[in-house]
Amino acid sequence: MFHSLWAQLALAMSALAGTAAFADARRMRRTNFDRVGFMPWTSISMLAITGAIISAAFALKGF
Repeated sequence: MFHSLWAQLALAMSALAGTAAFADARRMRRTNFDRVGFMPWTSISMLAITGAIISAAFALKGF
């Protein structure tokens, strides 16, 4: 379906951003606030969104 490496990377980054957003929403709804996690889900989702946008731009450009 996707023949470009950039398009595949954009799709993977979009999936990572969706997973990170879901995990961050789950973290915000936790009942026991003393059980803190160690993953910076907000930062991961922002970096994944940025990577997806850049990869999609390169895929559309034709690199």
